[in-house]
Amino acid sequence: MQIDLTEVYSSKHKNAFHQFTRDLYAQDKEFISHLDVDIEAIFDSQQNSEFQNGDARRWLAYQNGQVVGKVAAFYNRNSGLAGLGFFDCIQDYSVAKSLFDVAEFWLNSNGINRIEAPINFGERDKFWGLMVFGFQNPSYQENYNFSYYQDFFERYGFTKNIEQTTSTANPRDMDYEKYKRFADRLEKAGIYRVEHFRLKDINRFVSDFTLIYNAAWEQHEHFVPFTEERVLKLFTAMKPIIREDLLWFLYADDKPIAFYLSIIDVNKIFKHLNGSMSLWAKLKFLWYKKTVRIDRIRGIIFGVVPEYQAKGVYSILVMKMFKVMMSDKNIKETELAWIGDFNPKMHALFKSVNAKKTKVHYTFEKLL
Repeated sequence: MQIDLTEVYSSKHKNAFHQFTRDLYAQDKEFISHLDVDIEAIFDSQQNSEFQNGDARRWLAYQNGQVVGKVAAFYNRNSGLAGLGFFDCIQDYSVAKSLFDVAEFWLNSNGINRIEAPINFGERDKFWGLMVFGFQNPSYQENYNFSYYQDFFERYGFTKNIEQTTSTANPRDMDYEKYKRFADRLEKAGIYRVEHFRLKDINRFVSDFTLIYNAAWEQHEHFVPFTEERVLKLFTAMKPIIREDLLWFLYADDKPIAFYLSIIDVNKIFKHLNGSMSLWAKLKFLWYKKTVRIDRIRGIIFGVVPEYQAKGVYSILVMKMFKVMMSDKNIKETELAWIGDFNPKMHALFKSVNAKKTKVHYTFEKLL
């Protein structure tokens, strides 16, 4: 059967790009729709700095006038990021191949000879990697997909490059006294100070986050330094879902050296919005935020500047976060996402708190 490919330009095509995913997973009880505005922001050159030395394209696949698949491709020459993402497809490899072909051809025509997939034209904590294990409790801005996608990627010649593990921890399962003794000993040294985020001091915390992040991640692949302006936009956008006592910062002699940031499991709210953030949806969000019992939080980022990474200072932040969890009768667990197989130190930390592996994503690569 003939497959027709259409590049996404019009509002009609953009709506179809989002609605196809919701239609495809309509019978999947675990599926929770992405927010359309989150995806559109990624493809907005005014909002996404990746466009400064790169580009992005999207396509829809049609059969008999019906959308049967979608994909996006993007590259940035400064960061070295290049690949495809936002892939969804009916269970038909010929449709998947046609989408991979058009994305690969466009990237190759722009001088790209190595691609990763499925990835996002932005931060690696969002829409990054193909789910291959778990297939439950999808989190906000986490890729969720059918299991047959793995076969499609591997049949096309993609090979696993990174294995990303998401774990779940319960403070009641950890060796609390052991952690407490170590954290207390560090704090008694008198040089460390820990405090949680406060919206009224957002500019100071934005500055501290930027310093820690840039120092902690500068050696990582595809690293792009954050500016305070960009971080302020991210924190401002997060305001509706920020719970101040879940964002912790650590200082040594008043110098910012580490953070451990978590958010509430907002997908318990977003599942009622069906991808929309219209005025009515925003009112629904406020209602469900007040009425839905949030029993899980999600650790979104943990960072320590290099000179303190071997000193165990993370234990202070772990203790603060877990004390908050134990004092909240509703919170049962924290999801710790995602840690690559290139980060044995964080895997060791998760093991030390008896975290259980709950989901696995693969980032694939392919040479063109």
